[in-house]
Amino acid sequence: MKIRFAVLLALCAAAASARADAVDTLREFVRDVKSGSAQFTQTVTSPDGAKKKTSSGNFLFSRPNRFRFAYTKPFEQVIVADGQKVWIYDADLNQVSSRKLSAAIGATPAALPAGGSPRRTSNSPLPAAEGLEWAAAKPKAKDGAFDSLKVGFRGKELAAVEIVDSFGQRSLLQFSQFKPNAPTSADAFRFVAPKGADVIEQ
Repeated sequence: MKIRFAVLLALCAAAASARADAVDTLREFVRDVKSGSAQFTQTVTSPDGAKKKTSSGNFLFSRPNRFRFAYTKPFEQVIVADGQKVWIYDADLNQVSSRKLSAAIGATPAALPAGGSPRRTSNSPLPAAEGLEWAAAKPKAKDGAFDSLKVGFRGKELAAVEIVDSFGQRSLLQFSQFKPNAPTSADAFRFVAPKGADVIEQ
C-alpha cells in the first residue's frame, strides 16, 4: 500500500523514516530473537504466475541454523535442520533426503529467521503492503540460491517471508501466532530416519 501524501513536503521525511524502520526491525529481529515458533501458510507460485500450491503447518527455529517445518496440509512432510544438515522426510513416500546445511539453507525461506545474517545481504526498505512493513534482502554472493528475499513485519512481529529463487519461483510464508524467543527443545531439531525409510544423501 503506497502512502498518499496530503502534504508532500510535510510527510516525505516521515514516510522515508517509516520505510527505513522495516530495515531496522529486521536487524533488531536477527539480533534479539534467538528462537521462535509459529503457524504458517506457504504459497508457492510458478515463474509465470499460472500455478500456485498452498500448504500449511507449524514452524520452530533456534539460532544458529536449527529449524523445523512440520507440514500437515495437504500432505505430511517434515524439514529439519540440525545445525549441520537439512533433512526432508516425505511421509507418503517414506523417503528421507539430506544435504549439507551450507548447500541448503540459502534456498529456503527459513534462511534469515533461523540463521542468516543481514551482513550477507544488502538490505533496503520497501513500500508498506497488505498491512505490513517490508524490508528487502538481496544476497551479496552472486552464486546464491535465491535472487531475492523480503521480510514483512507487523509492528515488531515477524509476519511473512518471501523468497524468489534463481528460477523465478516465488515462495511466500505467512506466519500467525508467532512467539519470539519461545523455549525450544534440542530434540526438536534432531532427526532420526523412520524404520524402513529410504535415505538419499545429496
